[in-house]
Amino acid sequence: FRKAVWEALCQIPYGEVVTYGELAQKMAVLHNRERMSAQAVGGAVGHNAISIIIPCHRVVGANGSLTGYAGGIDKKIKLLTHEGAYSKSFFVPKKSTAP
Repeated sequence: FRKAVWEALCQIPYGEVVTYGELAQKMAVLHNRERMSAQAVGGAVGHNAISIIIPCHRVVGANGSLTGYAGGIDKKIKLLTHEGAYSKSFFVPKKSTAP
């Protein structure tokens, strides 16, 4: 499951973001399920040990929260800004969900 999520991360185009929910929908289709948990996808994203290669920084919360980046939210913001994908509607949650 993790590998499938990581492969989906690699398909997110440079300069674009997707939500954990959107990734979950993609995984549900891939695994012939009606739906898939965004939290399960988030867990797989969080286990990405090579985040500089597999671009997990391009995944954001459905409400625009910048959450779950093990490299640090500050680095996630810098990467998204560098790619031109940062939006003023994004925000850092008061309580981090990063491991």
